[in-house]
Amino acid sequence: MTVGLFLIGLVLAACGGEKTITPEQVTTPSAPAVVPTTALPTPSEPITPAASATVTPTIDIAKLVGDQTLPEAVSPFTGLEVDDPARLNRMPAAVKISNSPIARPQSGLSKADVVIEHLAEGDITRFTAIFHSEDAGRIGSVRSARLIDLEIPVLFDAFLVYSGANGEVSRLIESSDIAGTILSDEHKDSGFYRLNIPGKTYEHTLFTDTELLQQVAVAKGWTSRPRYRGWTWSEKPAVGAKPARTIEIPYGSEYSNVRYVYDPKTADYKRWVLDEPHIDDLTNEQLATPNVVVLYANHVPTLIVEDVLGSKSTEIQLWGQGRMQMFRDGKVQEGIWLRPKREDPLLFLDQDYKPLPLKPGKVWIEIVPLDMAVTATP
Repeated sequence: MTVGLFLIGLVLAACGGEKTITPEQVTTPSAPAVVPTTALPTPSEPITPAASATVTPTIDIAKLVGDQTLPEAVSPFTGLEVDDPARLNRMPAAVKISNSPIARPQSGLSKADVVIEHLAEGDITRFTAIFHSEDAGRIGSVRSARLIDLEIPVLFDAFLVYSGANGEVSRLIESSDIAGTILSDEHKDSGFYRLNIPGKTYEHTLFTDTELLQQVAVAKGWTSRPRYRGWTWSEKPAVGAKPARTIEIPYGSEYSNVRYVYDPKTADYKRWVLDEPHIDDLTNEQLATPNVVVLYANHVPTLIVEDVLGSKSTEIQLWGQGRMQMFRDGKVQEGIWLRPKREDPLLFLDQDYKPLPLKPGKVWIEIVPLDMAVTATP
């Protein structure tokens, strides 16, 4: 069972039944207080956003989301009914997973409800995977956190799982409002193990699984069910969506550039890297998702040095609003992502500020710089 148009009706009902939502004029939100401005200098060159709608106003999030809750057995992150509703009472885990070529094939990505991909350093990307409605017998390799991980756990009411972080990033995480719900191998926390895998260097041998993570979570009292975060679902795409059979995302390195190809037989997008299927080592199957959401966000260089090569950390500003593309059913719909304040959910809206429905199922979110040229072909 899916919640489908039921949730769209809830959202519109919360808006008073009007077909058009009238935005309220507000100022553009400032960055969350957890990131000090002293560590985040202004970029040397201004970044020009890719072509998008003018989105100066924001709207009342409470009116969009309302005070509704999902049916007990429906995942707030996939819109799908689960066979064991008790699993949804668990606190989600946001696990940091490497996407370095030597780390592939990774384990467990296919079991995550949501996977967020973002740039790290050297044009290599990294994942934060949200595990909630499904169990995964092996997850990894688990790697270090980045500045964006100050934001992602908040979006999903999740605890953060990572191997460690740069000293300044660690300080920011440990002094933030998520400091009480972090799990790190660097702190000698339980919930991790090492695997001796031929060809893998030590930093790519740290793994975990959902059973271990939930044992630790229960012991720590991290048992809060995540809130309904305002996502809507429908079996049909939005009216006006254009054909998009393939998606090319040029993250900047041949090792990270990704392609998705729509498969009408399975009604999902198959993921490719280096012109090869991207495989989950846990299942030995190609990674696939019915939803690919591309978010264009401001990427601000900082003075934080991430590695011995002198690579600098990037602040990815996942607050405010910006351009968004939703790919589903072999089509693409232009829209807007919206998150005015830190405590607000991340919403996907059309150009009229009405909710854009996801297809019931897993969601991959690709966060790219404002000026990146993502290519979609029919």
